[in-house]
Amino acid sequence: MDVSFAYHRRSRVQKSPAGLAIAFAPNLRRDRVSYDGRLKDPLHFREAISALHDVVISDLRYQPRDKTGYQQYKAEQFARESAIRQAAYKQKRDELKSKQVDPMPDGLEADFKRHRKIYWKARQQYSNYLLRHDLKLWRLLMPCDPVITVAPDVLFFECFSADESSYGCLTVDREAMQDERDVSLGTTNVDYSWALYEHFQQLRSYRETRFNVDPTGFDVSTEGTEDHREEKIDLPDSWLRGFMQLQSAMSMPMRRVSVSREGLYNVLAFLRRNRASKSPRGLRFELEPGKPVAIVLEPWERRIELHSTPYQGERAETIRVWGRDRLRSLARLLPIAEGADVYLLGTGLPSFWSVRMGPMRMILGLSGWTTNDWTAGSALSQLKPPVAVSEVQLTEIAAAFRDGTSQTFDQVNGRLSLDPPVVAAGLNQLALLGQVIHDLPGGVYRWRQVMAAPMTADQLGSEDEETIGGRELLKSAKIKIERDEVSNSGMRLIVGHCGNRKVELVLDGDGRIFRGKCGCSHHFKNALRKGPCRHLQAIRNQLLNSSDQPSTLARWYDSFWN
Repeated sequence: MDVSFAYHRRSRVQKSPAGLAIAFAPNLRRDRVSYDGRLKDPLHFREAISALHDVVISDLRYQPRDKTGYQQYKAEQFARESAIRQAAYKQKRDELKSKQVDPMPDGLEADFKRHRKIYWKARQQYSNYLLRHDLKLWRLLMPCDPVITVAPDVLFFECFSADESSYGCLTVDREAMQDERDVSLGTTNVDYSWALYEHFQQLRSYRETRFNVDPTGFDVSTEGTEDHREEKIDLPDSWLRGFMQLQSAMSMPMRRVSVSREGLYNVLAFLRRNRASKSPRGLRFELEPGKPVAIVLEPWERRIELHSTPYQGERAETIRVWGRDRLRSLARLLPIAEGADVYLLGTGLPSFWSVRMGPMRMILGLSGWTTNDWTAGSALSQLKPPVAVSEVQLTEIAAAFRDGTSQTFDQVNGRLSLDPPVVAAGLNQLALLGQVIHDLPGGVYRWRQVMAAPMTADQLGSEDEETIGGRELLKSAKIKIERDEVSNSGMRLIVGHCGNRKVELVLDGDGRIFRGKCGCSHHFKNALRKGPCRHLQAIRNQLLNSSDQPSTLARWYDSFWN
């Protein structure tokens, strides 16, 4: 998806007679958004915005091991072989030259090698330069500038990580600001660079700091000026889809677990000192009404009990989530944190960690995957409303925010003549399209558009055909398990039939398909390189107790909302 950005100048921290001013440059392609206010506590803001930056640059995708020694050995071996080949080549070339009528020009071969060496050296230098400086390549790794929203009661920043697995949202109450002026409510992208991050580290408590979404770019003619910067980037479909999926997940009902600062510290400290060498690598929440919540770190079975607040839920259950290494982004917030809340959607599904810091809150959303793969799409899609909300109903729900950009579910429902299940499904759809965000700590829905123009479902890309097919097979109930064994290493071997296909698969401790065997054409052509086939997915979902979608919208609402 092509997205255009235009900035009047770079965002920066500039000096003023009274102190420092944080001047964010907004996207000129969007409606005018501005804000100017003085921070009461610059140090807390510095730590919070730096933690948000850690989320942006986080990339926990697989990195191959260092093979420098092996590569050196191979180079030495190649050098010896090259010497033998060159000797044989020279001998044969001299033999052919002696038989040649027109002799080869002197120095031709040396000139060719010299110029080829110059070419490849320049090409490598240019490649290295692009890696460090070229904005398009940077945008390929960091696909979109952070989104800032100026609301009547809060300011909040949103970002998505480079590996498309972590979502960050920093919320700052406007009560934490003083001397506000030039306030224009709305949502825009802001220019955010490494240089600005370095400038943030200069914030001090003894210097006055003003927070400014600079509106001047909208008030002057910027075309052709020296500071005008315009970019057109191509947002990867996976980035856009993953960002919107997490937004949709935030609008689902979740279990809330209170975690004290000490409990969060114990989790982070243990993970920092220990590294798991085998699966499972999850966090297990053991929830029992009226008793302290227990967080168990696998595979060590390290148990951390949270005695501060007993679990307030109505029934006992165990929920396992993944992505714990990404919690390290919260380490910088521990000195200023008052506590945290964890919002759990279900086993293997996204979780949201909300850290309370007085007038600020940091939400870290962790998907159930490290790379945005089929598992995420299939798991989340099983929780979506089973019936699509019509365009007319979506328009009516969106119109309810005209009287107020921040409303609770009951307030939105009270303004409409629609049934509550339709309203809940519509809000979920608007969140998926980037129009609405569910503020979990505030308990309200906020109207904000991620993109300048309203998005459509087609722009998010169609769902994987094999995932759709696997869900249909699960509904047809043509699945038969013949063998289900767990080895000493924790691997789970399953043999069964899905329809008329015989299927064999091996699941690791995290429930991921480690190996698979199926006779369908998709598996024959691609194996697991493009994701498991529909038969493997159907068997896996059946084993992991992936419930079928309710047949009606009312049942979906009762099941997930009440």
